[in-house]
Amino acid sequence: MTLIDLANPTKFLSLTARVLPWLAGATAILLLIGFYQAAMAPDDYQQGATVKIMFIHVPNAWLAMFVWGVMSIAALGTLVWRHPLADVAAKAAAPIGAAFTFLALVTGSLWGRPMWGTYWEWDARLTSVLILFLMYLGLMALWRAVDDPSRAARAAAVLTLVGALNLPIIKFSVDWWNTLHQPAAVLRMGGTSLDRAFLIPLLVMAIGFSLLFVTLHLAAMRNEILRRRVRSLQIMQASQQAT
Repeated sequence: MTLIDLANPTKFLSLTARVLPWLAGATAILLLIGFYQAAMAPDDYQQGATVKIMFIHVPNAWLAMFVWGVMSIAALGTLVWRHPLADVAAKAAAPIGAAFTFLALVTGSLWGRPMWGTYWEWDARLTSVLILFLMYLGLMALWRAVDDPSRAARAAAVLTLVGALNLPIIKFSVDWWNTLHQPAAVLRMGGTSLDRAFLIPLLVMAIGFSLLFVTLHLAAMRNEILRRRVRSLQIMQASQQAT
């Protein structure tokens, strides 16, 4: 089966029905390993046990931006290539991205209280991530507000591409402005500054959460396709009864 074949919703449903159980199993195993390694990781000499919040916070912060990136590609698929599954992918990803962003904000706030002495500070990194969360909520509200799926898809695609301008602001905010948030420790020029005892559990958790996103996203896309089919049947039945 080629990628072009996946443009057919029926073939997409058939393929994902076979793949999803394996993905769910791999996700569960990786997350269990990751949580175990995170629990066994040593305390940091400065942060103490608080450093373990990083194993939840960092993967969710990465995925908060990654999911919006996926939605931006899907938005191009809607506006430029008119791919039949593009708007389905974007709509299904938005609640998942919002959840990752919410978890990143909450865990960051819990880490900030003992480290910075405050749960929240209006600095560039925290504020730009909060804006990302509000944009997710705005997109979800837009999908609900517009009844016509094609009109909602085009409007959401434009808003998604505009919102993508926030991604480099989030990424480079710690370099462009003086913020409380520390600079990147993993993905940076010159290699990671994290000790191996923290880096390995962090990467396992990042892969586990990434697989969780793929699993939830495919499941949500299946639900959206089936929901639209049911809606089409209901409209067809209503029109037949009217005639």
